[in-house]
Amino acid sequence: MVTPKVEDYLKAIYRLQDVDNPATPSDIASAIGVKPSTVTTTLQRMDDEGLVHYESYQGARLTERGEKGALKVLRNHRLLELFLTEELGYDWAEVHDEADVLEHHLSEKLVKRIEVLLGSPAVDPHGEPIPTADLEIRECETQQSLAECREGTVAVVSEVRESSEDVLSYLTNSGISLGTELEVVETAPFGMVTCEVKTTEEPLSLPIDVAADIYVSRPAEPAENERRQYNEA
Repeated sequence: MVTPKVEDYLKAIYRLQDVDNPATPSDIASAIGVKPSTVTTTLQRMDDEGLVHYESYQGARLTERGEKGALKVLRNHRLLELFLTEELGYDWAEVHDEADVLEHHLSEKLVKRIEVLLGSPAVDPHGEPIPTADLEIRECETQQSLAECREGTVAVVSEVRESSEDVLSYLTNSGISLGTELEVVETAPFGMVTCEVKTTEEPLSLPIDVAADIYVSRPAEPAENERRQYNEA
């Protein structure tokens, strides 16, 4: 049986690994809040259990079994976040830590009932995709990081991958939420992205690392909106 601690590792590795690089022990330690030596011991055990492929001094990648485990706990986590905001009135900045505690203790029956209650949602309160019951994830290929947008780009906030309560609260107070339209007016060489936010009068300047965790999509053009309305009719 996979323990809550191992589920935390699976979730962290899923976020940290990419096509070219494994998740390093130091990054995993930072993400989970433990010592690197503890990470090394745990990764060795997870490798023995077939959850990761681990190489000393290199890092770890999820096996197919490990990825399924990561998606299962992410499904629980993101459905819980949405349940807390939609049904219990939590702010999007408050739900991450609550979901971190509860995600390990849900039966599949309860998860399914939460999903049905919420109307089988595709994304959580931060716009991140919710894995399906078959543990498949629906990524949006049309969005890009705000940090990658050129000056003059007009876009709509579609996902925020930063879970810090301080950052999310700051974004809320600055008029940023899912669906907010903004325009990139300046990308400074020393690492700030300045935007004009449609819902506020003052420009908003964000550090590049925060902007990198905000994903946007281009707003639909009027002709595209008309086609959508026609097709839906």
